[in-house]
Amino acid sequence: MGILDEVLAANDTYAKSFGSKRKLERRPAKRFAILTCMDARLDPAKFAGLAEGDAHVIRNAGGRASDDAIRSLVISYKLLGTTEWFVIHHTDCGQLLYTDDVMRGLLASSLETAALGPDGFTDAGLGAGSAEADNIDWLTMTDGVQGVVDDVTRIRNHPLVPGRIPIYGYIYDVTTGRLGEVPEATKVGLPS
Repeated sequence: MGILDEVLAANDTYAKSFGSKRKLERRPAKRFAILTCMDARLDPAKFAGLAEGDAHVIRNAGGRASDDAIRSLVISYKLLGTTEWFVIHHTDCGQLLYTDDVMRGLLASSLETAALGPDGFTDAGLGAGSAEADNIDWLTMTDGVQGVVDDVTRIRNHPLVPGRIPIYGYIYDVTTGRLGEVPEATKVGLPS
């Protein structure tokens, strides 16, 4: 069975027991949002004790405060009533393993999946690449803790984010499942 078949079979099983979930409100019941990484090792529902309908979860590479992530957070509070936000990065994040220049070089070489070895990412070199990667800020980081501080600061200082919303900064440990506060980030994120 291929992955498409697995996903469709799982969805069929899920839909059969959907029941009262059809009555969930559009607004998140716990009135908060999480911005976190897309890393498959993170399950925000489990590490934050969420059920369907409890919170907004916004995910991208690194859990970065990109323009689109901030757009989603603004919609979350302005139209859907969230009153608290979390920025949650994690240990062993891939965004710490390369730079914008490395990503641009890999994509200029080819569009094939790169390999990660002891000396970093290398490209398979098959097929044509593209210089279009030069037009993207890949939002890489050199320090995970500072990345949380930077993202909370960027959100806090955005002109569309009201000062009354607390923004908490945390790092999820992929080896223990625990959230650890980044006090400097949470301090920046306190309501003004």
